[in-house]
Amino acid sequence: MSDFRGQIAREQGLAAVRAKIAALESGARPDHGVLPFGDARIDACLPGGGLPLGRWHEIGGEAMEVETAAAPAAFTALVAAPLARRGEVVWVLRRDDLWAPGLAGLGFPPERLIQVCARDEAEALSVMEDALATVGVAAVVGEVEACDLTAGRRLQLACEKRAATGFLIRRRPYGGAAKREATGSAAATRWRIASAPSEPPAGEFGLGAPRFRVELERCRGGQTGGWLLEAAQAYDWEMTDVAHPLRLVADLGDRQLAPAQPLRRVA
Repeated sequence: MSDFRGQIAREQGLAAVRAKIAALESGARPDHGVLPFGDARIDACLPGGGLPLGRWHEIGGEAMEVETAAAPAAFTALVAAPLARRGEVVWVLRRDDLWAPGLAGLGFPPERLIQVCARDEAEALSVMEDALATVGVAAVVGEVEACDLTAGRRLQLACEKRAATGFLIRRRPYGGAAKREATGSAAATRWRIASAPSEPPAGEFGLGAPRFRVELERCRGGQTGGWLLEAAQAYDWEMTDVAHPLRLVADLGDRQLAPAQPLRRVA
């Protein structure tokens, strides 16, 4: 009888292992929910109607932003701000130039921010992996020049361990030549962010809220898209009735952002 029970236990164990391998081979991931942007024109491009949680996302810039990463960092802080309700946010730096008061001005809670300055790329990826698997951490942001397929898979496994969400900002903090990019990526989404001219509210002068040219270049299980997004001026990370700290201004390519102003001759 004991041999029979042992054989059943072994068969059940093998069946569980086979199921796990099949899930990994098919690319299936545990469902940890999504973070909606609150606008159907964006959420319709994302699987499940929002940014997948418990996954990691790749965010890059263009031109000088590849070195400074100012716009990608601001966009990432705005996306990660709602996750701060759930726990701490760890930001892994290669260059110690993250300005916490600036994040607070965007609505990100600096008291939930933990900054870690890594010595090199390998250490930055290692710290990200450890932080994602730590109890009490809701999101991890890492500034890394390149992430190959193996490192990306390790980050994904770390995300799944505690259902934390990762954001990898592609950045060359000290300039120089770019590293060779990996042929594949384990990221759930890949974004390209650039700054866009702001506009003051109607009837007012000065600068308006920060705006971003946002391109969703790759999305597993979804589709690509491009939008002009603006930071919500009155966003409070502790309020539950505010859907998202970013709002849609227009789709990219939409030239009807504001009424055309007639030309005036100046003597």
